[in-house]
Amino acid sequence: MILYNVTVILEEEAESEWLEWMHTHHVKEVMNTNCFESNRIYKVLESQNEGVTFSVQYTAKDLDSYETYRRNFASKLQADLQSKFAERYVAFRTIMQLIE
Repeated sequence: MILYNVTVILEEEAESEWLEWMHTHHVKEVMNTNCFESNRIYKVLESQNEGVTFSVQYTAKDLDSYETYRRNFASKLQADLQSKFAERYVAFRTIMQLIE
């Protein structure tokens, strides 16, 4: 299993708008790519960052599924986020593999 984690640090004033947009728009679009099996959004309760931090996690069955997302969909979906919340957030992405 592959975990695609997007950590987002937002200005506090953008939190409610961002969460609503994530739930009603962005996550649905990511899941509609059929590259991921599940998703979750976590609010980071303890962080050394200024602002509000979230961890958005998507699980893929394998690295090929994630690579399909990255090649075919990621740029457009990330651009949507940038156009909606420009200069009100920073994000970084991490890809992890489950070790059993």
